[in-house]
Amino acid sequence: MPTKVIAVANQKGGVGKTTTTVNLAACLAAVGKRVLLVDVDPQANATSGVGVEKIEGASAYHALLGEGALMDKVVPTPFDRLHLVPSEVDLCGVEIELARAENHLQRLRLALQPVIESGKFEVIFVDCPPSLGILTLNTFAAADFLIVPLQCEYYALEGVTMINRLLGQLRDGGVNPRLELLGVVMTMFDSRTKLANQVVDEVRQHFGELVFETTIPRTTRLAEAPSHGKPIIHYDKYSAGAAAYEVLTQELLARLKL
Repeated sequence: MPTKVIAVANQKGGVGKTTTTVNLAACLAAVGKRVLLVDVDPQANATSGVGVEKIEGASAYHALLGEGALMDKVVPTPFDRLHLVPSEVDLCGVEIELARAENHLQRLRLALQPVIESGKFEVIFVDCPPSLGILTLNTFAAADFLIVPLQCEYYALEGVTMINRLLGQLRDGGVNPRLELLGVVMTMFDSRTKLANQVVDEVRQHFGELVFETTIPRTTRLAEAPSHGKPIIHYDKYSAGAAAYEVLTQELLARLKL
Protein backbone atom coordinates (compact mmCIF):
# COMPACT_ATOMS: atom_id res chain seq x y z
CA MET A 1 0.00 0.00 0.00
CA PRO A 2 1.68 3.26 -1.10
CA THR A 3 2.13 6.03 1.47
CA LYS A 4 -0.70 8.57 1.45
CA VAL A 5 0.32 12.24 1.76
CA ILE A 6 -2.41 14.47 3.18
CA ALA A 7 -2.27 18.27 3.31
CA VAL A 8 -4.43 20.00 5.91
CA ALA A 9 -5.00 23.59 4.88
CA ASN A 10 -7.15 26.68 5.10
CA GLN A 11 -5.77 30.12 4.35
CA LYS A 12 -7.86 31.53 7.20
CA GLY A 13 -6.29 31.20 10.65
CA GLY A 14 -8.09 30.01 13.77
CA VAL A 15 -10.30 27.43 12.09
CA GLY A 16 -8.98 24.38 13.92
CA LYS A 17 -6.49 23.44 11.19
CA THR A 18 -3.61 22.40 13.45
CA THR A 19 -5.97 20.85 16.00
CA THR A 20 -7.39 18.68 13.22
CA THR A 21 -3.96 17.72 11.85
CA VAL A 22 -2.52 16.79 15.25
CA ASN A 23 -5.57 14.85 16.39
CA LEU A 24 -6.11 12.92 13.17
CA ALA A 25 -2.41 11.99 13.14
CA ALA A 26 -2.57 10.86 16.79
CA CYS A 27 -5.80 8.89 16.32
CA LEU A 28 -4.42 7.11 13.24
CA ALA A 29 -1.27 6.20 15.18
CA ALA A 30 -3.43 4.97 18.07
CA VAL A 31 -5.27 2.53 15.75
CA GLY A 32 -1.95 1.08 14.58
CA LYS A 33 -0.93 3.15 11.57
CA ARG A 34 2.65 4.42 11.18
CA VAL A 35 2.22 8.17 10.89
CA LEU A 36 4.54 11.08 10.10
CA LEU A 37 3.44 14.63 10.88
CA VAL A 38 5.34 17.29 8.92
CA ASP A 39 4.97 20.78 10.38
CA VAL A 40 5.64 23.46 7.75
CA ASP A 41 3.81 26.23 9.62
CA PRO A 42 6.46 28.62 11.05
CA GLN A 43 4.22 29.09 14.12
CA ALA A 44 5.12 25.47 14.97
CA ASN A 45 1.85 24.80 16.80
CA ALA A 46 1.67 21.20 15.57
CA THR A 47 5.20 20.67 16.94
CA SER A 48 4.34 21.84 20.45
CA GLY A 49 0.92 20.16 20.15
CA VAL A 50 2.59 16.73 20.18
CA GLY A 51 4.92 17.67 23.03
CA VAL A 52 8.08 18.33 20.99
CA GLU A 53 10.24 21.34 21.74
CA LYS A 54 10.91 23.94 19.05
CA ILE A 55 14.64 23.72 18.36
CA GLU A 56 16.61 25.91 15.97
CA GLY A 57 17.71 24.01 12.88
CA ALA A 58 15.34 21.08 13.46
CA SER A 59 12.85 21.93 10.70
CA ALA A 60 12.50 21.08 6.99
CA TYR A 61 14.22 24.40 6.14
CA HIS A 62 17.48 23.03 4.70
CA ALA A 63 15.84 20.02 3.07
CA LEU A 64 13.51 22.37 1.18
CA LEU A 65 16.53 24.25 -0.13
CA GLY A 66 18.12 20.96 -1.21
CA GLU A 67 20.78 21.13 1.51
CA GLY A 68 20.19 17.85 3.31
CA ALA A 69 17.76 14.97 3.72
CA LEU A 70 14.30 15.42 5.21
CA MET A 71 14.58 11.93 6.73
CA ASP A 72 17.34 13.26 9.01
CA LYS A 73 14.82 15.71 10.52
CA VAL A 74 12.30 13.02 11.52
CA VAL A 75 12.04 12.70 15.32
CA PRO A 76 9.90 10.45 17.53
CA THR A 77 7.08 11.99 19.59
CA PRO A 78 6.01 10.76 23.06
CA PHE A 79 3.27 8.75 21.30
CA ASP A 80 3.70 5.30 19.74
CA ARG A 81 3.96 5.15 15.95
CA LEU A 82 3.73 8.96 15.62
CA HIS A 83 6.82 10.72 14.25
CA LEU A 84 7.37 14.38 13.47
CA VAL A 85 9.36 16.76 11.30
CA PRO A 86 9.26 19.81 13.61
CA SER A 87 8.88 23.43 12.61
CA GLU A 88 10.54 26.62 13.81
CA VAL A 89 10.24 30.35 13.24
CA ASP A 90 13.15 30.28 10.75
CA LEU A 91 10.84 28.57 8.28
CA CYS A 92 9.44 32.06 7.53
CA GLY A 93 12.65 32.79 5.66
CA VAL A 94 12.28 29.81 3.38
CA GLU A 95 9.35 31.47 1.56
CA ILE A 96 11.66 34.25 0.36
CA GLU A 97 14.52 31.91 -0.54
CA LEU A 98 12.28 29.45 -2.38
CA ALA A 99 10.72 32.22 -4.46
CA ARG A 100 14.14 32.71 -6.06
CA ALA A 101 14.86 29.00 -6.56
CA GLU A 102 14.07 26.93 -9.62
CA ASN A 103 11.32 24.32 -9.28
CA HIS A 104 10.22 26.39 -6.31
CA LEU A 105 6.81 24.66 -6.04
CA GLN A 106 8.23 21.13 -6.17
CA ARG A 107 10.74 21.37 -3.31
CA LEU A 108 8.67 19.61 -0.65
CA ARG A 109 7.66 16.87 -3.10
CA LEU A 110 11.33 16.19 -3.90
CA ALA A 111 12.29 16.26 -0.20
CA LEU A 112 9.47 13.85 0.71
CA GLN A 113 10.25 11.34 -2.05
CA PRO A 114 12.97 9.41 -0.12
CA VAL A 115 10.78 9.43 3.01
CA ILE A 116 7.91 7.88 1.04
CA GLU A 117 10.22 5.37 -0.65
CA SER A 118 11.60 4.27 2.73
CA GLY A 119 8.21 2.65 3.42
CA LYS A 120 8.45 3.65 7.09
CA PHE A 121 5.17 5.53 7.13
CA GLU A 122 1.69 4.65 5.91
CA VAL A 123 0.29 8.17 6.20
CA ILE A 124 2.07 11.54 6.11
CA PHE A 125 0.16 14.63 7.31
CA VAL A 126 1.44 18.09 6.44
CA ASP A 127 0.23 21.02 8.55
CA CYS A 128 0.25 24.12 6.32
CA PRO A 129 0.63 27.77 7.33
CA PRO A 130 -2.68 29.72 7.40
CA SER A 131 -1.97 31.39 4.05
CA LEU A 132 -1.68 30.47 0.40
CA GLY A 133 2.03 31.23 0.24
CA ILE A 134 4.88 29.16 -1.19
CA LEU A 135 4.98 26.65 1.69
CA THR A 136 1.27 25.85 1.29
CA LEU A 137 1.60 25.60 -2.49
CA ASN A 138 4.60 23.28 -2.03
CA THR A 139 2.44 21.09 0.19
CA PHE A 140 -0.34 21.00 -2.40
CA ALA A 141 2.19 20.00 -5.04
CA ALA A 142 3.46 17.16 -2.83
CA ALA A 143 0.13 15.81 -1.51
CA ASP A 144 -2.25 13.16 -2.78
CA PHE A 145 -5.15 14.51 -0.75
CA LEU A 146 -6.34 17.72 0.84
CA ILE A 147 -8.46 18.10 3.98
CA VAL A 148 -9.99 21.52 4.63
CA PRO A 149 -11.12 22.32 8.19
CA LEU A 150 -13.92 24.88 8.20
CA GLN A 151 -15.14 26.79 11.19
CA CYS A 152 -18.92 26.83 11.59
CA GLU A 153 -19.28 30.53 10.96
CA TYR A 154 -20.47 32.92 8.28
CA TYR A 155 -17.19 33.47 6.41
CA ALA A 156 -16.39 29.78 6.15
CA LEU A 157 -17.53 29.28 2.56
CA GLU A 158 -15.25 31.97 1.16
CA GLY A 159 -12.19 29.98 2.18
CA VAL A 160 -13.34 26.82 0.49
CA THR A 161 -14.32 28.53 -2.73
CA MET A 162 -10.82 29.96 -2.92
CA ILE A 163 -9.12 26.62 -2.21
CA ASN A 164 -11.35 24.92 -4.79
CA ARG A 165 -10.32 27.44 -7.41
CA LEU A 166 -6.66 26.94 -6.49
CA LEU A 167 -6.98 23.14 -6.72
CA GLY A 168 -8.31 23.57 -10.25
CA GLN A 169 -5.36 25.77 -11.17
CA LEU A 170 -2.82 23.30 -9.72
CA ARG A 171 -4.39 20.43 -11.64
CA ASP A 172 -4.80 22.32 -14.91
CA GLY A 173 -1.34 23.87 -14.69
CA GLY A 174 0.20 20.41 -14.27
CA VAL A 175 1.66 21.27 -10.84
CA ASN A 176 -0.15 18.31 -9.27
CA PRO A 177 -2.82 16.68 -11.43
CA ARG A 178 -3.46 13.92 -8.86
CA LEU A 179 -4.37 16.19 -5.92
CA GLU A 180 -7.83 15.36 -4.66
CA LEU A 181 -10.06 17.10 -2.09
CA LEU A 182 -10.54 14.29 0.41
CA GLY A 183 -13.03 16.17 2.52
CA VAL A 184 -14.20 19.18 4.46
CA VAL A 185 -14.25 18.99 8.28
CA MET A 186 -16.67 21.26 10.12
CA THR A 187 -14.94 22.47 13.30
CA MET A 188 -15.84 24.52 16.40
CA PHE A 189 -19.44 23.40 16.09
CA ASP A 190 -21.81 24.72 18.74
CA SER A 191 -25.11 22.87 18.38
CA ARG A 192 -26.90 25.51 20.48
CA THR A 193 -26.55 28.21 17.85
CA LYS A 194 -28.78 28.50 14.83
CA LEU A 195 -25.91 29.94 12.77
CA ALA A 196 -23.66 26.88 13.24
CA ASN A 197 -26.40 24.58 12.01
CA GLN A 198 -27.15 26.86 9.05
CA VAL A 199 -23.48 26.97 8.02
CA VAL A 200 -23.18 23.17 8.19
CA ASP A 201 -26.33 22.81 6.06
CA GLU A 202 -25.04 25.31 3.53
CA VAL A 203 -21.62 23.65 3.29
CA ARG A 204 -23.29 20.25 2.85
CA GLN A 205 -25.45 21.65 0.03
CA HIS A 206 -22.35 23.07 -1.60
CA PHE A 207 -20.02 20.06 -1.21
CA GLY A 208 -22.37 17.15 -0.65
CA GLU A 209 -20.56 13.89 0.06
CA LEU A 210 -17.22 15.66 0.49
CA VAL A 211 -18.26 16.99 3.90
CA PHE A 212 -17.35 14.54 6.65
CA GLU A 213 -20.37 13.36 8.67
CA THR A 214 -18.53 14.06 11.93
CA THR A 215 -18.53 17.64 13.19
CA ILE A 216 -15.91 18.70 15.74
CA PRO A 217 -17.46 20.41 18.76
CA ARG A 218 -16.18 23.61 20.32
CA THR A 219 -14.93 22.38 23.72
CA THR A 220 -12.67 23.61 26.50
CA ARG A 221 -10.79 20.31 26.68
CA LEU A 222 -9.83 20.50 22.98
CA ALA A 223 -8.59 24.05 23.50
CA GLU A 224 -6.56 23.04 26.57
CA ALA A 225 -4.85 19.95 25.16
CA PRO A 226 -2.13 21.71 23.07
CA SER A 227 -0.84 23.65 26.10
CA HIS A 228 -0.10 20.25 27.67
CA GLY A 229 1.63 19.03 24.49
CA LYS A 230 -0.92 16.26 24.03
CA PRO A 231 -3.46 15.31 21.36
CA ILE A 232 -6.96 15.14 22.84
CA ILE A 233 -7.09 11.31 23.00
CA HIS A 234 -4.04 11.36 25.28
CA TYR A 235 -5.16 14.41 27.26
CA ASP A 236 -8.79 13.49 27.97
CA LYS A 237 -9.67 10.18 26.36
CA TYR A 238 -13.35 10.33 27.38
CA SER A 239 -14.10 13.90 26.29
CA ALA A 240 -16.50 14.89 23.51
CA GLY A 241 -13.54 16.20 21.47
CA ALA A 242 -11.70 12.87 21.68
CA ALA A 243 -14.84 10.98 20.66
CA ALA A 244 -15.36 13.29 17.66
CA TYR A 245 -11.80 12.86 16.38
CA GLU A 246 -11.94 9.08 16.85
CA VAL A 247 -15.12 8.88 14.75
CA LEU A 248 -13.63 11.25 12.16
CA THR A 249 -10.59 8.96 11.97
CA GLN A 250 -12.82 6.01 11.10
CA GLU A 251 -14.38 8.08 8.31
CA LEU A 252 -10.91 9.03 7.11
CA LEU A 253 -9.76 5.39 7.05
CA ALA A 254 -12.81 4.48 4.99
CA ARG A 255 -12.15 7.26 2.48
CA LEU A 256 -8.49 6.30 2.19
CA LYS A 257 -9.50 2.63 1.89
CA LEU A 258 -7.00 1.71 4.60
